[in-house]
Amino acid sequence: MPGMNDVPGPGAQTAASDAGLLAAGRRALAIEAAAVESLHARLDARFAAACRLCLACTGRIVVTGMGKSGHVGGKIAATLASTGSPSFFLHPAEASHGDLGMITRTDVVLAISNSGETPEVVTLLPHLSRLGVPLIAMTGQPESTLARAAAVNLDISVPEEACPLNLAPTASTTVTLAMGDALAVAILDSRGFTEQDFARSHPGGALGRRLLLHVEDVMRRGDDVPRTAPDAWLKDGLVEMSRKGLGMTVIVDAAGKALGVFTDGDLRRVLDQPLDLRATRMAEVMTSPGRSIGPRELAAEAVHLMELHRITALPVIDAAGRVIGALNFHDLLRAGVM
Repeated sequence: MPGMNDVPGPGAQTAASDAGLLAAGRRALAIEAAAVESLHARLDARFAAACRLCLACTGRIVVTGMGKSGHVGGKIAATLASTGSPSFFLHPAEASHGDLGMITRTDVVLAISNSGETPEVVTLLPHLSRLGVPLIAMTGQPESTLARAAAVNLDISVPEEACPLNLAPTASTTVTLAMGDALAVAILDSRGFTEQDFARSHPGGALGRRLLLHVEDVMRRGDDVPRTAPDAWLKDGLVEMSRKGLGMTVIVDAAGKALGVFTDGDLRRVLDQPLDLRATRMAEVMTSPGRSIGPRELAAEAVHLMELHRITALPVIDAAGRVIGALNFHDLLRAGVM
């Protein structure tokens, strides 16, 4: 007779086939995809009104929510803040213990609660009313306390959760996140938010480096820039190229103005010709005017030029035509632009 230890407990694991695991995962994705798709029909005048409240806000968009709604709210606040709408997340439980002072009369509050009856969130309503702060709600219950108190309620209801028990917030949190993204994107589009604006909020990221770094920030300067006179012998130009390690040299006149460039590619073409390296002047073999870039151009533009023309280095030329620097793809790699 089996003993008590042979009876599976409530948390016992059962063997699952690969097919069963895949089917469960696909079912969850299908439910969440359908839930997000259903939002299209709900983007109506109420959504536009919520956007206008945010656009008219002269303070911050304060996002609040409890539990899973709070986790999603934190992400929505971060997205808003990084796309031109000053925002922060306020924990509703902490708000009742002093943090309510973080909300001012110039703010807008975005409160998230699937039930619309979350006690910690509902407790905030009298204070928001006294301040006269516009309230946007995201709820799955349009007749709930939170929805009725809000100036605008955005419907985030779902017919079912992806959880097979229909208990764990899954489809509902996905829909909430998607609605928050829709709100943030609509607002940034209305503000005329640009890539450069985004980069200023992300100076430490790859996008920030790509959009904020200029050529003058990463170029080599002074004696590190290879320069050769037009009447110099080709062999001397090759020595300069080797010494500076950029794979090219800039041909300059006595005033430092660029006349052309000589690159590794030019050298390969020269070697295909019956030329004497010791009896050929740089002016005879240089490419004129050659590719170059200005110091205030974005470093990303240097990457684009190198990729477009299949070159590995560029001289940096100022408005007067003088050579003031140079850079190659290694410099751009080190700067994190490539």
